[in-house]
Amino acid sequence: MTSTPTASDRLHLARNGTAGDGYVPFPAADADAFRAAGYWTGRPLDDLLRATARQHPDRTALLEGDGGRSYAQLDADADRMAHGLIALGIAPGDRVVVQLPNVPEFATVLFGLLRAGIIPVLTLPAHRRAEIEHLARLSGAVAYLIADRLGDFDYRDLAATVQQSVPTVRHVLVLGDPGTFTDLNSVPRNGDSLPTIDPSDIALMLVSGGTTGLPKLIARTHDDYVYNATASAEVCELTEADVYLATLPAAHNFPLACPGILGTIGVGGAIAFLTDPSPENAFAVIERHRVTVTAVVPPLAQLWCAATEWEEADLGSLRLLQVGGARLAEVNARDVEPALGVRLQQVFGMAEGLLNYTRLDDSADTVCTTQGRPLSAADEVRVVDADGNDVAPGAEGELLTKGPYTIRGYYRAPEHNARAFTPDGYYRSGDLVRRLPTGHLIVSGRIKDVINRGGENISCDELEEHLLAHPAVRHAAAVGRPDAALGEKVCAVLVVDAAMPTLAEVKTFLTDRGLATYKLPDLLRQADSLPLTAVGKIDKKALRAEA
Repeated sequence: MTSTPTASDRLHLARNGTAGDGYVPFPAADADAFRAAGYWTGRPLDDLLRATARQHPDRTALLEGDGGRSYAQLDADADRMAHGLIALGIAPGDRVVVQLPNVPEFATVLFGLLRAGIIPVLTLPAHRRAEIEHLARLSGAVAYLIADRLGDFDYRDLAATVQQSVPTVRHVLVLGDPGTFTDLNSVPRNGDSLPTIDPSDIALMLVSGGTTGLPKLIARTHDDYVYNATASAEVCELTEADVYLATLPAAHNFPLACPGILGTIGVGGAIAFLTDPSPENAFAVIERHRVTVTAVVPPLAQLWCAATEWEEADLGSLRLLQVGGARLAEVNARDVEPALGVRLQQVFGMAEGLLNYTRLDDSADTVCTTQGRPLSAADEVRVVDADGNDVAPGAEGELLTKGPYTIRGYYRAPEHNARAFTPDGYYRSGDLVRRLPTGHLIVSGRIKDVINRGGENISCDELEEHLLAHPAVRHAAAVGRPDAALGEKVCAVLVVDAAMPTLAEVKTFLTDRGLATYKLPDLLRQADSLPLTAVGKIDKKALRAEA
């Protein structure tokens, strides 16, 4: 007689992809090996908070204004948030799109969702209708959690549009003035018990950089993400004495778990949040909270270095500045320590998994000229040519990787996975690198059609699709133009049938289509035709040369 699966059984099957849910699990043999080697320790991700709260309940976890919230308080707040979310009818295994700025409530919400077994889909404050509707639909989200507004943008208006477009989104929870929706502060409540979490299940979903079309979902398990955060904390020599400043959007893998918020909580350090990373604001927060570690993208590192000429804040507490998201030019890397008085750490990684760090005992030349070496001894790295053959040592090629914290497939993307992963499980990163004898990597570019603007990857395919919807545009191409501050600016080249629209008109058109503001063109150029390659594709190399 065949037994009927329990609700718990069904949840475990769905979340591990064996019921056709779209999650690509680690092969069983690899998972067993990672456990046997101690990379996976069987800890739910929320245990990073639970364990520290038990050991050091009175230690400060979150710094807020002139005060702080203890680990015991944050732990209790997370429990109450979990009970409240479940009481709303949001069940373990459900997905919730989270779009919050860098505020302390981000930590409460994140750990509340984790403890309830509800899967957060972590999106960026800059995402707009095109991305949020796509991600909500792709994940099957039942709720959307937002701030009321940030700057002049009202997320409640976006939420109303999302609910109309994506029927599965039953709840909208708002931090701040809820308007017609549910006040997030009314959700927490006391309760008796919470679901048991299987560490092999999906913990959360990150959003890809969107290098090909709309962004993909990256499902990270408790096992692999705990390792991601704790191993990163070890490499950065993070301790309970550290104060981490979340400068980049907290939903990014970099400030979330490299070691970021999660790694800091795992060692019992304190966390401050920053919504405005301008030097004037950031330096004041660093001085007030005696921040020791933070992470920035190259343009922000350059700005901070320059700002020391006119800002007089005391940055003496800062010991480590991580720079990643895009390659940091050597000349800018060499400016960091003299200008800011901190140790520079280059970080090259991806939300899909592999992380590379320069080490704290690396030479100054190594730190300034490479983007680090793999985090884990179990990281497998290949550098291959266009035919998939390993290149000679030191030669340039595409980076392929797999390991204990690198996914084996994007969520619900089988066609893309067939291209993005090799048959034996390596992730094709699209990054061009050279590998030194020490294992350090030097990033030389991308093979995918993507623009890296200030650390944000912008898919040319996606932008071009939106541009072609403009009634005056017959052909469109997006290319990167080198820029000293941002790395690259976005240049749109248009062939039009009518009057050429202005840049302001194009931006308004794209914004009305729901495109995130960081994806909008910086430059606009008209062309009579677009150059083509021998096989009839748009010749982006020629366009970039012209740009």
